[in-house]
Amino acid sequence: MNEKTRCFGDTQIYADYHDKEWGRPVHGDGKLFEMLILEGMQAGLSWSTVLNKRKAFREAFDKFDPEKIARYGDAKIEELMSNEGIIRNRLKINAAVTNAKLFLEIAKTHGSFDKFIWAYVNYTPVVGHWKNFSEMPATTGISDKISKDLKKIGFKFVGSTIIYSFMQATGMVNDHITDCFVYQELLNN
Repeated sequence: MNEKTRCFGDTQIYADYHDKEWGRPVHGDGKLFEMLILEGMQAGLSWSTVLNKRKAFREAFDKFDPEKIARYGDAKIEELMSNEGIIRNRLKINAAVTNAKLFLEIAKTHGSFDKFIWAYVNYTPVVGHWKNFSEMPATTGISDKISKDLKKIGFKFVGSTIIYSFMQATGMVNDHITDCFVYQELLNN
């Protein structure tokens, strides 16, 4: 790993995620869906657990294709429950199926999930001004609203903390610390 100032990244997989993905605006529905599912899977666990299982998740969950996941039945769920490469939590797996169906409904109604979700931040990333990681909030008024709205629609594993983490991961929020090299890159784009 190089010696750039970053928010986190004490392992190569973490540094790569930080440098190339975290906080960079995502507008493709496929990637937004993947991150929504992975953030839900992470609940109660470390993000490094999810990153280390991400490749297995992509294979097990048909590359996070919401059309395919929305059709998963009992046999597929049992197959996933026996897959040691992923997080085997029945509630989270069932939530992924439910969320896939609802994700597709939103995309159909709004033209894309991207248009729906980014409207909460007026299609522009919210910029944090944190000097260190410990200053960042776990939730915000916006994540509270998104969480409440998604739950009302029927989404599962979309509490405000999960949603705020999703917002950070997908660049709806630039929460890189101000000394981080990515923070300035994002401001200049």
